[in-house]
Amino acid sequence: MNRDTTIRVAKEDDAEALLAIYAPYVEKTAITFEYAAPTAEEFKQRIRNTLKKYPYLVAEKDGKIVGYAYAGSFKEREAYDWSVEISIYVDGKCHRQGIGALLMQSLETKLKEQGITNMNACIAYPEKEDEYLTQDSVRFHAKMGFSLVGQFHQCGRKFDRWYDMVWMEKMIAPHLDNQPKVKPFSA
Repeated sequence: MNRDTTIRVAKEDDAEALLAIYAPYVEKTAITFEYAAPTAEEFKQRIRNTLKKYPYLVAEKDGKIVGYAYAGSFKEREAYDWSVEISIYVDGKCHRQGIGALLMQSLETKLKEQGITNMNACIAYPEKEDEYLTQDSVRFHAKMGFSLVGQFHQCGRKFDRWYDMVWMEKMIAPHLDNQPKVKPFSA
């Protein structure tokens, strides 16, 4: 466990620090299929919208934000309320320090508290690794207990290349006949 890293709920004031982590993923990788990094104000709005229903967590190390993770609706229809789509980003200078695992474990704990049963991850995937995209995210999610459930071929285009997308899932709570309603997120 990474003892010098703490996890807390994101605040709108974190937007610029989170954007500093996210922008290089947008500009230099195919990990996200966004072409342009959002503005700080857009990032604040994303934090606000997420926290209305789901956790949005940040990792801090030595007083600096070094990663973040959040959940969002898997699908908008009510029947999907127990499933979420998750995202996780770690500062490029802080990979392989246990920060991603700590964020993922913390996110899973918060989602279990809400009554979520399924965590889903939509991951950009290269048939052949290149300078913009590796299979590291799939390996990370597998290490965290996720299973591959589907693959879409050549569905995303970035940097004049076609990339696949895979879905991975992790069931984190029992599926009951009389499943309790999901609780709102509370910090």
